[in-house]
Amino acid sequence: MARGHSASDPLASTLVSAQAPSPIVEQCRRARAAARKLAPRDRASRDAALRGIAAGLRSRTADLLEAFAEDVAASRAGGTSEALLDRLVLDPGRVEEMARAVEEIAALDDPLGHVLSEWTRPDGLRVRRVSVPIGVIAMIYEARPNVTADASALCLKAGKAVVLRGGSDAARSNWTILSIIHEALARAELPRDAVQMLPPGDRAAIAELLHQTDTVDLAIPRGGDSLLRFVRENARVPVIAHAAGVCHLYVDAGADVDMAVRLAVNAKLQRPGTCNSIECLLVDAADAARLLPPIASALLEGGCVLRGCERTCTLVPQAVPATDADWGHEYVDRILAVRVVDGIDAALDHIARYGSGHTEAICTRDPAHAERWRHEVDAACVAINASTRLHDGGQVGMGAEIGTATSKLHWRGTMGVQGLTTFQWVLDGSGHVRT
Repeated sequence: MARGHSASDPLASTLVSAQAPSPIVEQCRRARAAARKLAPRDRASRDAALRGIAAGLRSRTADLLEAFAEDVAASRAGGTSEALLDRLVLDPGRVEEMARAVEEIAALDDPLGHVLSEWTRPDGLRVRRVSVPIGVIAMIYEARPNVTADASALCLKAGKAVVLRGGSDAARSNWTILSIIHEALARAELPRDAVQMLPPGDRAAIAELLHQTDTVDLAIPRGGDSLLRFVRENARVPVIAHAAGVCHLYVDAGADVDMAVRLAVNAKLQRPGTCNSIECLLVDAADAARLLPPIASALLEGGCVLRGCERTCTLVPQAVPATDADWGHEYVDRILAVRVVDGIDAALDHIARYGSGHTEAICTRDPAHAERWRHEVDAACVAINASTRLHDGGQVGMGAEIGTATSKLHWRGTMGVQGLTTFQWVLDGSGHVRT
């Protein structure tokens, strides 16, 4: 204590409290220290921890289901919609999916230590660019308890520490998964602080986390528009945005109707609450009379509400007239905007105006239109005769994903272990100096 101040002196108390780091600052410092210990550990140690996480998820399935039931009861009492509740669901099948995803991450090649490029200068200096861990990730997300397991496993595989901040709606599930991760880290003799979690609450804690420029290397937000706006406005650390998924399916004139029905139903109804589900269906006016009624019928049978333009409502009387607010809206529910457009140019114009840069799909038999889609749609992923639901780390062979980046630097699209590394220049000389 400073000389001249008694223990009861208010000024002395203020000085002491000002010097003490907040819990968030302390957690980030511990994560930084853990990242330094984790980075040099070999692949075998990191993979052992991942296999331990997978085993723990399976052995503690009953604990996870109990925590999930409490989360759902609280969320349902708070008025959460059924589509959003689907994001929280943990059942034996989904727990097994989480465990398998972690095992698949463990089986991936080590993303660290790869020589990305190399050359030797005329004076004999060897120059290499080598993949290395980023350091500490701040992962901020809503719902989806599987993100806790996926993000932790991906960060551990990439040799980095992570500070998680999940939403209150999955708090009990998240804490249970975290305890499983900590048990696996201890068994593998890896630092427990490599995976940490902030308690859910108000956004002041998120803002403080986003200000930790000395200890946090990258923030990855994954959630709704409100959360993403908050992160962008408050972040002082670099951010890779995982923004809303306003995805489209355009059905081209001459398309195979059975394929179009299959793609539309899968892309909208398989899991409506996901960011890679379509929120708008576009159909070429030249063939809409043939294509739209069977697609609409299948969607309606699946319990989907259609909000259509005037031409859509003429062809599908069950559709509700759309308003301007329906274009570019992310429903994350069994609701779909439908618009009849004048060919591929109008579809491209619509997507350029209303798309979020996530995933855009075309159903077509025309190779020229498919090629235009590949080159003219500005999105993290374009799909030709394939469902938007396939733009996912597990579906493309990455084991799992930490999210889907809709920004363009330094990563874009489904983000796995490769997206969680950076590179380091290595110069090997023999007493070389600059002249």
